[in-house]
Amino acid sequence: MAKQHYSLTLEEFRALAAEGNLIPLYREILADYETPVSAFAKIDHGTTAYLLESVAGGENWARYSFLGSGSSAVIHEEQGDLVLTRGKKRLRIQSRGNPLERLRELMDEYRPVTVPGLPRFVGGAVGYLSYDMVRTFEELPSLRNDSLGLPDFAFLLTDTLLIFDNVSQKIKVVANAYVESAKDRDIREAYRHATARIEKMIARLKRPVRQPRQQRRRKPITFTSNMNKADFEKMVVATKEYIRAGDIVQAVLSQRWETQIHTTPFQLYRALRVINPSPYMYYLRVGGVELVGSSPETLVRCEDGQISLRPIAGTRRRGKTPEEDRELARNLLADEKERAEHVMLVDLGRNDVGRVAARGSVKVDSLMQVERYSHVMHIVSQVTGQLEKGKSIYDVTRACFPAGTVSGAPKIRAMEIIEELEPTRRGPYAGAVG
Repeated sequence: MAKQHYSLTLEEFRALAAEGNLIPLYREILADYETPVSAFAKIDHGTTAYLLESVAGGENWARYSFLGSGSSAVIHEEQGDLVLTRGKKRLRIQSRGNPLERLRELMDEYRPVTVPGLPRFVGGAVGYLSYDMVRTFEELPSLRNDSLGLPDFAFLLTDTLLIFDNVSQKIKVVANAYVESAKDRDIREAYRHATARIEKMIARLKRPVRQPRQQRRRKPITFTSNMNKADFEKMVVATKEYIRAGDIVQAVLSQRWETQIHTTPFQLYRALRVINPSPYMYYLRVGGVELVGSSPETLVRCEDGQISLRPIAGTRRRGKTPEEDRELARNLLADEKERAEHVMLVDLGRNDVGRVAARGSVKVDSLMQVERYSHVMHIVSQVTGQLEKGKSIYDVTRACFPAGTVSGAPKIRAMEIIEELEPTRRGPYAGAVG
């Protein structure tokens, strides 16, 4: 049997164990016969899974796709507290009114080591925050029922994953090795366990793809809403009155539509990635919830102490010809209403970043650039700042959540009005996935 080559020898692994207790180890394999979707279909098993993909500008596949199935643990919200599940063991952790802080305490157990040759994401917590998580760090009224009954947040801890390189057509099979102590026995066991998980994942990739069962649609798809047209119009009129009164300058109202699907959520994701390729596409299964999405916008990013936020507001369809496309872009940038809305959201973004950035570091790196996606074009800006000493990524999330593009401005008053006017709580919609 041929000897396998891993990114680290046992000796190199042992040396890195002095720097932290979570070390990514990987083996690279050729994957020119695979796609992220086929690879996902082969490895998918159990109650947790994810596929994260990106199409830059809605036209070109970004370099990396990230996918995994199975997890070492799941953390989800239940009646305001955290529940940590490892195998068959469940531990309830009182949130004490601050679930993000409790999540930080759990994650602080891990001290990941940076290894050359890997992209920015190599494992960790993957999941979602619902829009209603904002109630745990902002004082908001509680007027509406939660008709969906989903956890306010759920994260899986992914320790073994595939990093699909769409350029080199190779897959890095990554296993994050948790080293329990500095004892040589524990270091050897962590290395052995990680390599075993890598080989098990590769064995799954060698299996044939399980073709999804084709199901005939029995009747036309119908949608139901959480409000009728008249109620929606009343909600809009009431919001306009708040704007005239000076309470807010904008509120982003929503309407929920529901339908029964006759396929799996992953097959729905497959259709979405073809119909609406976007910079941030995801399929997520965790905590009894399956989420599918395709978005042009990040909530916020904090990397190496640099915070970046990209407000997107102002939209036109794509042109049928290059000439029409350019004309629509000029029309978009000349539209006073679109410009005013965008500038307002840039100001809101500067305020959000400023809550956790070092004094004087907040700046607008780019203002009102047109970015083109598969079906539409948007006005996009970028706000950045240097993370203030003593602040963490959890503080950044609290400061910027939810996005101003799904709430309004001023943000707190807009959310109060949304709670007053919308008939149900939003759930995962207008929250964040990542």
